[in-house]
Amino acid sequence: MSQQAARHSALVKETAHSLGFDFCGIAKAEFLEDEAPKLEAWLKQGMQGQMAYMANHFDKRLDPTLLVPGAKSVISLGYTYFPEQSIPEDNTYHIARYAYGQDYHHVIKSKLRTLLEKLTEKIGNIEGRAFVDSAPVMERQWAQRAGNGWIGKNSLLLNRQLGSYFFLAELIIDLELEPDGPVQDYCGTCTRCIDACPTDAIPQPYVVDGSRCISYLTIELKEAIPNEFEDKMENWIFGCDICQEVCPWNRFAKPHQEPAFGAHPDLADMKYEDWEEITRDTFQKIFKKSAVKRTKYEGLVRNIQMAAKGKK
Repeated sequence: MSQQAARHSALVKETAHSLGFDFCGIAKAEFLEDEAPKLEAWLKQGMQGQMAYMANHFDKRLDPTLLVPGAKSVISLGYTYFPEQSIPEDNTYHIARYAYGQDYHHVIKSKLRTLLEKLTEKIGNIEGRAFVDSAPVMERQWAQRAGNGWIGKNSLLLNRQLGSYFFLAELIIDLELEPDGPVQDYCGTCTRCIDACPTDAIPQPYVVDGSRCISYLTIELKEAIPNEFEDKMENWIFGCDICQEVCPWNRFAKPHQEPAFGAHPDLADMKYEDWEEITRDTFQKIFKKSAVKRTKYEGLVRNIQMAAKGKK
């Protein structure tokens, strides 16, 4: 690798950290050969549930040069969202920590654009695209290749310094950079995430059956939640953090420094009855800029009604 590529790589990481990203790694933009058979098998078993989009653009998911012609590097970035204080969990329903504040897509996409602009100013013209869970990009696989962590048995990216409470984002660009090597898997013999999942959504290590995951049931599924799950929701009404809460690596999770991720002040006061009587106006007020809007009001009410059947 040329000295110029090494210099540019150092500049990328320095600039990313200056914008608040917690980690930044680089991988060569090439076909994900090892992932093709795994993705195909997962889709064939129907583990995507109603997420039909997972089967779309199969080739693009595996080949970044189909997303960005002439791509040479994938820059993988992480941005933590772990809160300083979690919302109290007594006598109330739960929403995933990532949804406490404003929708991360907008917050991080803006930072990615700034990163690309700053690199262009310092290096010259760079062609590329920014991705925040918004296109067929296998972000965890790229993060693993870029040395940002390893994919754990719960299929999330784990980082020895930060655990797993972070968002992933990518810049795919036509600039040659010095790639980082992958790190080893530190899950060992631990099976806490598998054992703790109330819906048995992790049938085997490193494989998640999306159609059984509480996050899928409360966000992606558009019809009624199957009755078999009515006593398994564990009070979760939007997303689920169980497999992260039990992961030993999350004892290293560091609180975020992003004001936009602060929880709406009303959330901490919501008890069972407040959720069960939530009005459309209250929904709009609390979740105006939140990812929870993805379920729409009717979807959240459906989730609350299902969770209420097995209230803990």
